[in-house]
Amino acid sequence: MAPFLRQISLRTQIFISMILLVFIACLLILGATFFQYKNESKDYNLFRLNRKENQLRSQINYLVDKNSLINKPKPVWSKFENDFSAIIKIHKVNFSLFDLEGKPLFTSFLPLKIIANNYTLKQELIEKIQNSFEGRFLEQNNDEIGKFQSSYSLLKDKNGRPFALLFFPYFEDVSFSENELSTFLQSLYQIYLLMLVFAIILAYFISRYISRSLETIRMKIDQTGLLKQNEKIHLKNATREISSLINSYNKMIDDIESSAELLAKNQREQAWQEMAKQVAHEIKNPLTPMRLTVQSFQRKFSEKDTDNTSKIEAFSQTLIEQIDTMSNVANAFSDFATLPVPKLVSSDLVEVTRRSLEIFEKNKINFKTSNPVVMVKLDRTQWIRVITNLIQNALQAVPQGKKARVKVKIEVLNTEVKIYFTDNGNGIPISIQKKVFEPKFTTKSKGMGLGLGIVKNIIDSHGGKIDYKTGEKGTTFSITLNL
Repeated sequence: MAPFLRQISLRTQIFISMILLVFIACLLILGATFFQYKNESKDYNLFRLNRKENQLRSQINYLVDKNSLINKPKPVWSKFENDFSAIIKIHKVNFSLFDLEGKPLFTSFLPLKIIANNYTLKQELIEKIQNSFEGRFLEQNNDEIGKFQSSYSLLKDKNGRPFALLFFPYFEDVSFSENELSTFLQSLYQIYLLMLVFAIILAYFISRYISRSLETIRMKIDQTGLLKQNEKIHLKNATREISSLINSYNKMIDDIESSAELLAKNQREQAWQEMAKQVAHEIKNPLTPMRLTVQSFQRKFSEKDTDNTSKIEAFSQTLIEQIDTMSNVANAFSDFATLPVPKLVSSDLVEVTRRSLEIFEKNKINFKTSNPVVMVKLDRTQWIRVITNLIQNALQAVPQGKKARVKVKIEVLNTEVKIYFTDNGNGIPISIQKKVFEPKFTTKSKGMGLGLGIVKNIIDSHGGKIDYKTGEKGTTFSITLNL
């Protein structure tokens, strides 16, 4: 029910609540009236039963005393049957008399269960009557003629000694009471129907009045924005709660304007700072492989080596590619852009990757490929940047004192190619695993923390995906590109 209420407006909730309150109140009053009427009818009939029974007892006691019938056999009682029948005609009721053993002395009406017992009361019933507090037992009967209430009571002489049992059936005249109740309830239904219609109309206007101010505030809030010209709310005759809400809204508008000015200023400063950091990082990125390339060339160069020409050519090609990378970053900065838009050209992924790895120490890098040639559309300059960032991160992930080993593997799978970079470090801590691709995030004391963020942006611009798996034995970054 709660989720449903959250989906409807406050005005509708107020309207429905008021209708439900009136409707439930009507039902409760009708129910209370019905049960009250039933209880009063029950009390009234019980009063009539007691009154008629007392009249019968007086008449019967009078005849018994007059004719000395106490402890007399049934034939003696039968002589005065007309006198007992006269009582029936006078009071318009039925009754039957039994001796203390339950045998009939005079009968005018009996329920089926007594007739079926040879017109004799059961001993169990006699004991209930005798053991009752007032010597009286009331019973609800459901006979072939309908429901009726019967009373079994002890008749006593002047000395308080019982001499007979009186059976008195009382038939309620329910037709009049039921008709009266039906008429009363119909009148009550009509009154409550008018009340319900009036409550619906009243609830409609009250809910509309209450929610009108809130609707005005809602419309203003919907129009509120950080970069918009916001207007304050001014309402006349608003309630104290609504006025407090309006004052809070107007104060919020003032705060938003102040925050917008400060935010715009901070954004301008941060934009320049971020641009400077990113450019510095991107320019610094190719400097390291250039330094390594020069050092490697110095170690390997020999005047007597017959492969000097090819070595110089490879050395020059590597330096030119790194210089081109720096040039592209510089051009991007001069155009107030972030990184150059990738220029995708069909290239041999194996050849570009192998050339990018040549600048690192061979004893630390293990390169494998499932295919000797893998043609993929990519930006060579940006791909070199990806390789450089991932290898540098892999080497730096290995703790000091442990020999670094980085495995690079290219694997062709149907319509895509996967490139794996696996190190033998200690893995990425769980606390920072969700942040590794965030810009400016780093666990190192040096660097801007843009490396993996830039790598992800480059892979995304190539229509690929990058993911990683990490554990105590190392981390594997996997890149997926479409063929």
